[in-house]
Amino acid sequence: MGISFGSIATGLPKDIVKQIIAAEKIPIKNMETRKEKIGDKKALVGELIQLMEGVRGNVLKNGNARSLRELKVETNEEILGVNADKNIAQPGTYQIEVTQLAQKSSAMSSGFENPDESYVGVGFIQYFLPDGESKEIYVDSDNSNLNAIAKLINKDSENGLRASVVNDGSGSDSPWRIILSLEETGDEKRAEFPYFYFVDGENDLYLEFEREAHDAKVKLDGFEIELPENKASELIPGVTLDLKKAKPGEEFTLKISEDTQAITAKVEGLVDSINGVLGFIKQQNNMDETTDTSRTLGGDIMLQSLEGRLRSTVFKDIKTEFGFKRFSDLGIKFQRDGLLKVETEVLNNALSKDYKLVTQVLTGHYGEEGKTKGFIDHLGDTVKASLQFPNGLLQSRKNSLQSNIDQIDRRISNKERMIEQKEKNLKDKFARLEGTISRMKSQGSGIAALGGGGPNPVTQLG
Repeated sequence: MGISFGSIATGLPKDIVKQIIAAEKIPIKNMETRKEKIGDKKALVGELIQLMEGVRGNVLKNGNARSLRELKVETNEEILGVNADKNIAQPGTYQIEVTQLAQKSSAMSSGFENPDESYVGVGFIQYFLPDGESKEIYVDSDNSNLNAIAKLINKDSENGLRASVVNDGSGSDSPWRIILSLEETGDEKRAEFPYFYFVDGENDLYLEFEREAHDAKVKLDGFEIELPENKASELIPGVTLDLKKAKPGEEFTLKISEDTQAITAKVEGLVDSINGVLGFIKQQNNMDETTDTSRTLGGDIMLQSLEGRLRSTVFKDIKTEFGFKRFSDLGIKFQRDGLLKVETEVLNNALSKDYKLVTQVLTGHYGEEGKTKGFIDHLGDTVKASLQFPNGLLQSRKNSLQSNIDQIDRRISNKERMIEQKEKNLKDKFARLEGTISRMKSQGSGIAALGGGGPNPVTQLG
């Protein structure tokens, strides 16, 4: 009977440590897969949070009667521009007639053949502002042409006077002139135009034409009113009028009314943002036998809770001056697919019939007991309860998922450290074992050599 040493002498498998470590890493791969699935859920919660942020944006933009309100202006835009402050202006109809526009004092100089080569000599320009203040501008030989003089006048931004060089289009030999004008309009802004004092000039510079300043004249509901400029912000509270053109004898209507179409559009935008959330919930809950619920939010109680809160908000009773109402009374109803629909005609009719009622349903009102909450207020409470950090419904779920991910990361990190140490220990052990086997091989070869090539006493016993 003999015992073979061959099995030891052949050495260890080449990648034995690699195989052992690969087996040790299988739990890490499982944890990575679980972490990835939780990450997918967290991303979906983040998407839902963004949709709820969209709802909150609409709540903030339309959270009170002033922000919800919009005004519509109808008038003769060729003659009159109108800017109505929706926080101040009230609906109303006015009869307007613009008989005269305000104009500023202006004057035109004598003509010159060339604006750059004309030479008016050396001297100074003296002029008086409406308050009686006197100003002087010195002109030297290097600035003694039309363009240079205009630049000197315009250089002083506080002098209230502006100069421009123009071609009068007359086709004459001397078409170039300076136009001087005061910056402000109105009777009280009449000015004495400059005196020119020049010597040794080749051309004479003097004012050939003048036009005095005067007020604008407007008839409001038949009464004439004078205005110092072509803008008026005090004739109608909250309304700024911009006079564009004078048309004496042509009376037209200025009508300011509640812009019900704009409010309808705002309500539709609000409903669209809510449907974005409801649609997301519906999509997540649309499951079949192939759905991987480990990567989605399908069936998640958080979705059921959020949908329930939104539905409860829509059906909530709202106290108004006209009794208790609901959001659905404005023509906003749930459809069979679970989403909201705005019946535009119903909403428009409600706005036209009783604008005050509609705004109270949407934004509440101030009564004897203080401010009552409207639909948008209740929706804002629902949004806050969902998004509030850190304990809101959605934020809490997001934080919980992140906590799970962090926990898995710690477990992976710990497992990787253990495997790293184990790999080091195994390599050390197998290195020592390889050394032992190598020495045994060497000793066996030496004994065989002493036997003269006969049977190896180490490898063959019998």
